[in-house]
Amino acid sequence: MDDRLNNLRNMTGSHIKLMRLALNEAETAGQKGEVPVGAVLVEDSGKILSSAHNRTIAAHDPTAHAEILALRKAALNILNYRLLNTTLYVTIEPCLMCMGAIIHARVSRIVFGANDPKWGAAGSLYNFANDLRLNHQPKIISGVLDGECRKLMRDFFRDRRNLL
Repeated sequence: MDDRLNNLRNMTGSHIKLMRLALNEAETAGQKGEVPVGAVLVEDSGKILSSAHNRTIAAHDPTAHAEILALRKAALNILNYRLLNTTLYVTIEPCLMCMGAIIHARVSRIVFGANDPKWGAAGSLYNFANDLRLNHQPKIISGVLDGECRKLMRDFFRDRRNLL
């Protein structure tokens, strides 16, 4: 029982550490006027394959979400479109588009901070990860640094409204 508890603590500590890296990416996005979402993709060994933040405005690309950019970088990094045995850390619950890409890439796990009741496709609005009609079901872990992730988004949009 003590070993299982220690493994849980180590896993939780690792999730927090990696989510902080995703939060750093999200903060960078916000500083650039992008919606503050950050993502980090990690192999099961702990090796970071990629990190990214939203760039839809700068790239003039509606698909330039943090998750998509992290998947693209990692695939190029390992020269494989299948990202088996990986975990994607993202500050906000992935949307429909991102969940589709995550499932196609065969990412094993998604760890996210705050739920997205308007766009979330990992349990809030839709639950693609539990759709047995799809050929892959990533494991979902939600709520890691939820308060910090939610605050970053809330403050960003509050500041944007105040500028208007």
